[in-house]
Amino acid sequence: MNNPFLNKNRKFILEIENSLSEQYKEIDRITELNDYKVIKSMQENQLSQADFAWTTGYGYGDYGREKVEKIYSDIFHTEDALVRPSIASGTHALYIIMSAILKSGDELLSVSGKLYDTIQKVIGLTGSEKGSLISKGIKYNEVDLKNNTFDYENIKKAISNDTKLITIQRSIGYAHRKCHSIEEIEKLVKFIRSFNKEVIIMCDNCYGEFTRELEPSDVGVDIVGGSLIKNLGAGISIGGGYICGKKDLIEMCANRLTAPGLGKDLGLTFGTSRLTLQGLFYAPMVVANALKSALIVGKTFENLGFEVFPKSDSKRNDIVQAIILENEDNVIKFCREIQKAGTVNSHVTPYPWDMPGYEDQVIMASSGFIDGSSIELSADAPLRQPYIVFYQGGISYNQVKFALINMMDHFL
Repeated sequence: MNNPFLNKNRKFILEIENSLSEQYKEIDRITELNDYKVIKSMQENQLSQADFAWTTGYGYGDYGREKVEKIYSDIFHTEDALVRPSIASGTHALYIIMSAILKSGDELLSVSGKLYDTIQKVIGLTGSEKGSLISKGIKYNEVDLKNNTFDYENIKKAISNDTKLITIQRSIGYAHRKCHSIEEIEKLVKFIRSFNKEVIIMCDNCYGEFTRELEPSDVGVDIVGGSLIKNLGAGISIGGGYICGKKDLIEMCANRLTAPGLGKDLGLTFGTSRLTLQGLFYAPMVVANALKSALIVGKTFENLGFEVFPKSDSKRNDIVQAIILENEDNVIKFCREIQKAGTVNSHVTPYPWDMPGYEDQVIMASSGFIDGSSIELSADAPLRQPYIVFYQGGISYNQVKFALINMMDHFL
């Protein structure tokens, strides 16, 4: 805070903040609706202190685990849910869905074009991963986006008799595109259902939860999945993942996670039920702070002349703000300032490294209380052209402002 340029920098950031007041009001409106949805579900399911107890051994009769999953299925308006600390990440949740539903000869079709780096390895498109979908005889096809949205004509052509599962990646991942809106997803589902009633539609919901009034499962998507150390964990949940969807699909996923015949009845929660639900309770408010943080970060760099997506006047559909910083040096400086603004490991200097699951070196700034928590102040970037940094999170909105103020020494 002894920065000699602090006053000039702070004035610049405050002017940007003042220009965003109407967009912040819209975020607050959505937050209120999602708060009510979460509170109502916990009340109607009679959440009690007894639900925070946990079992040992096989985990039979874990009423807290059952209560967590009932609350999740209510919030996502699905028939059932699987919410477990044994789901290691969002990628793991998506792999469970894909590998549970698909068998040899079936086809997985991406309608969002090229998928996130870690999912490419799950499928078997990059690397030579043992256990990938392709190694198990599962076929894969993808349809690129057209004019930054779904290519309906080619999607219809691509759906064949072998197409068993269609996947939508809601957020941008490391792609140079906008996030799919709920309205776009609803239109796509209706389009597919107009000529195919049988194909299963899934959605990678990571980074999108509670950013809008509705979730993909509200508009016809059969099954959704994601991580508990992103939006829904609110920086409180210590790990895990979730899958919500139709009952028969959740049964298949549960059998894949544990074993056929055991399904949802087995699996310790290791005392995480309270933290999982407490994170869910705070999630709408924390997502609101993350959305406001993404807005001010995006608007700041937009004003500095950098290309950003989504643009500051666009409707937000996830918490990610992408900025094309044009060169490696700018990317590294950005991530290091985000790291320095943190509370945990703020003294650590991030460097690009060969991160598991990624083809390019990645630099990652993550200084949260939960290791790798993307809902906390974080930023990451694969070091490749056109040098896009992906900013997300911000439990404390003021912390993000502090980061921007000090970052202006490099960019103003």
